[in-house]
Amino acid sequence: MTGYTCNPSLFFVSLHFQNVIRSVKIRQVLDALEQFAPLPLQESWDNAGLQLGLTEADVSGALLCLDVNEKIVDEAIRKGCNLIVSHHPLLFRGLKQISGADYVQRCVIKALKNDVVVVSMHTNMDNALGGVNWKIAERLGLQNSRFFAQKTIDGVEAGSGVIGELPSEMAADDFVLLLKRQFDVECAQCNELLRRPIRKVAICGGAGDFLLDDALRQGADAFITGEMHYHQYFGYGQRLQICVIGHYQSEQFTAEIFRDIINKECPGVRTEIAETNTNPIFYL
Repeated sequence: MTGYTCNPSLFFVSLHFQNVIRSVKIRQVLDALEQFAPLPLQESWDNAGLQLGLTEADVSGALLCLDVNEKIVDEAIRKGCNLIVSHHPLLFRGLKQISGADYVQRCVIKALKNDVVVVSMHTNMDNALGGVNWKIAERLGLQNSRFFAQKTIDGVEAGSGVIGELPSEMAADDFVLLLKRQFDVECAQCNELLRRPIRKVAICGGAGDFLLDDALRQGADAFITGEMHYHQYFGYGQRLQICVIGHYQSEQFTAEIFRDIINKECPGVRTEIAETNTNPIFYL
């Protein structure tokens, strides 16, 4: 029986490749995310970017999620990920103590004890080209997607919402069913159903009722968002089909954006989309 002989050159190439993979730093991943969605794009009240931890460590794995809670930190530790990338910031309001009095403080303590870094891409990812609203448009199969409520920040094109067209007109009730199917929504909150077809659709993930009138001015037939104030439903009648599908539901696919950025810009970094459902709202 002939023994197997290892090719030394291939062996060293393999070792070199492994070393390259291991040498990716958390800072490099953070830079890639911020290059896609620069921090100046965030709203003035937001706290996107690095939340806690040291970024010069090598990346052992990145857990990608919408929110950070104790179960998410536990999942990161269990899966050997020393980086959590979330959409919603863990640290939104300033901490005056870190004693474990609430879930945010407990997350900070547990993450630091286990050398887990937390970064968040929030309204900068909402406003970025190819960001949260573009992912919603992709899920709906919209065509000719573009910003509305557009703005330019530090020379970067941005926008609070995205508008596009369905491939073909749909009746309002069929459109609601499409939303429920594509976003796994148990129920959608809507105003009265339009008695005309829907073709042009405006989108703002999360809390987007501030864009209702902008959507109308852009000629939208329907407006999709995650949550909305009660009194905002009044006055639109047959002018605009409002569909509110839940904050979590509207932004749940944001982790896929993080995954695609990291896979493209930091090849070799292991990415894990979180299995933990962090939606705090239950439909009973």
